[in-house]
Amino acid sequence: MHSAPPSHSGGGIVSVLAVAGIVGSLMQTLVVPLVGELPRLLGAGAADTSWVITATLLVGAVATPVVGKLGDLYGKRRMMLACSVPLIAGSVVCALAGSLVPMIVGRGLQGLGVGMIPLGVSALRDLLPPQRVGPAIALMSSSMGIGGALGLPLSAAVAEYADWRWLFWGSAALSVLVAVLIGLLVPATPAHGRGRLDVTGAVGLGIALVCLLLGVSKGADWGWGSGTTLGLLGASVVVALLWGLWELRARDPLVDLRTTARPQVLLTNVASVLVGFAMYAQSLVVIQILQLPEATGYGLGQSMLAAGLWLAPSGLMMMAVSSLGARLSAARGPRTTLFAGALIIALGYGAAFGLMGWAWGLMVAGSIGSVGVGLAYGAMPALIMGAVPRSETASANSFNTLMRSIGTSVSAAVVGVILAQLTVTTGGRVLPSESGFRTALLVGCGVALAAALVTLTVPKTRPAPAPAPSPPPATPSPSPATPSPSPAETSAALATLVGLATSTVVTAPPDPPARPAVPPPTQVWPPPPVRIGHEELGPWRDAFRPPRHGRPETEQTPPSETVDPEDTMYFSENTPYQRPNPTPLSETTLPRAQPADQSAQLAALSRQVAELHAENTALRAQNHGLRTENAELNAATIELQAQNADLRKELDVLMQGVSAWVQNLAGRTA
Repeated sequence: MHSAPPSHSGGGIVSVLAVAGIVGSLMQTLVVPLVGELPRLLGAGAADTSWVITATLLVGAVATPVVGKLGDLYGKRRMMLACSVPLIAGSVVCALAGSLVPMIVGRGLQGLGVGMIPLGVSALRDLLPPQRVGPAIALMSSSMGIGGALGLPLSAAVAEYADWRWLFWGSAALSVLVAVLIGLLVPATPAHGRGRLDVTGAVGLGIALVCLLLGVSKGADWGWGSGTTLGLLGASVVVALLWGLWELRARDPLVDLRTTARPQVLLTNVASVLVGFAMYAQSLVVIQILQLPEATGYGLGQSMLAAGLWLAPSGLMMMAVSSLGARLSAARGPRTTLFAGALIIALGYGAAFGLMGWAWGLMVAGSIGSVGVGLAYGAMPALIMGAVPRSETASANSFNTLMRSIGTSVSAAVVGVILAQLTVTTGGRVLPSESGFRTALLVGCGVALAAALVTLTVPKTRPAPAPAPSPPPATPSPSPATPSPSPAETSAALATLVGLATSTVVTAPPDPPARPAVPPPTQVWPPPPVRIGHEELGPWRDAFRPPRHGRPETEQTPPSETVDPEDTMYFSENTPYQRPNPTPLSETTLPRAQPADQSAQLAALSRQVAELHAENTALRAQNHGLRTENAELNAATIELQAQNADLRKELDVLMQGVSAWVQNLAGRTA
């Protein structure tokens, strides 16, 4: 069940988790304004100080799927609180750092906090009623873009007008605030997963990701044809294949590859890689155009702070469209929302291609692209959670977040290669050329269109069919594909066992004349229709004798006896048993059963009855849970109606005040 306790506000839960997402994404852009100053501040070279950004990327990518799996096993709220600890510690270490190594260690600890974002998205499924999950997921997903867009101008302002250490002291204070809010306002979430953490799988995935991301992020510095780069990329492929084989054989895999291979999950993850590529490529191109000097003829000469302020509206647009994306997903499905988001991202690239000569034009283009990113980021978790069981929600969302991280890393490498190959020399400096920026924009637009095409191949999500009513006991007709027995079969089996135990033992009839040997037929389940009546069954040991020649042998009733139809039970799948013409019991030709067969068959039937009892108990418990959930939904609906009534009353009071003010103003004017 996914409803919060009555003592907690659903709006408060969403707000706290959204703030946690903003703080988590803020850590990724925190040091961007300091990139040029880090060599001087830390006394190291530019190539070495680039690890300050790379460390957060690597640790976050490796930790995200592991933290997601732990969230399924031990509860998402508990793991969000656990993620806040390294987030706080890493911020303090960075604030106190005076050299390169402590700064890299602190940034790595901050990367562990990135796993808080998919945990928060997954927790919404457990904490909110179904009708509120969609809008909450959209808002939570948009918070990642909000943190990145708003964090850049804020960190630039602090770096320009204050000591750079205040950036990390501020992030430590925000992390403490988030931990306190989660502990006070977010209820505990149930642990749906079973088993234990796949340590071997976690290590294998970590090695594969480190090799891949190192090769991609450092390829431009080391050389794409160098042995180090090629060796890392080749090792990532080999380790990934071995990791996949291990996960397929593991009892409790870190990532269930069979679930991930479902078309809806697989294609959504592919689209996530492409959307992550398109989103990051645009931000890389736009921020550089804004900051390049005007002497180039295409640069706009903006400072870091001004450039951040020009891009700030894009983050606000992501928040503004979150509710729109939720309504579109509810009306047309998240697949349509993801498709629309990818097309709008491509439209943003087109706008940037035509408006790159003006700062306001790039702001408009960035806002259009952010609208598409907001729609896409809100739809992807909904598609993932709609195709995986509740016990794998956090790990599946974390894996989807990892796919987006891989997309952004590949995007940085590809855009870097394009801009490094197409350059101009201005004032003794080698700078990316205008054609290089336009080429990067065209590549990003093509990737966004590819994401839209991949989205079209995602299977459409359909609402779950309503459960069919139980068939009447007299004519049970269970579906052959359903493994669990129907209630009618349960009652029939119980009655069979009772009838066998209480039937009157009669003298066995004399052996029939010798007949030609016939091979015994194969007994199947369910058995053919067998009439079981009070005092008509004959010797109880003959009840389990298989029929001759594949036909049910009829039990005969002495002509002197009559049987009440209510005392007769027919065990059949399709049609009631047709009552045969009465014949003397002595003419019954049922063969005798051996004592060993009797015990084995009675034991098998007893086991089956026990299983049917257990199944019946489980169905009763499930029914009780559904009724409880329905009652909670009704209570939430009543609460929303009451809030709506209160808002209407407040609006009436406001309008009455405005009317009185207008009348008073009109009287004074007159």
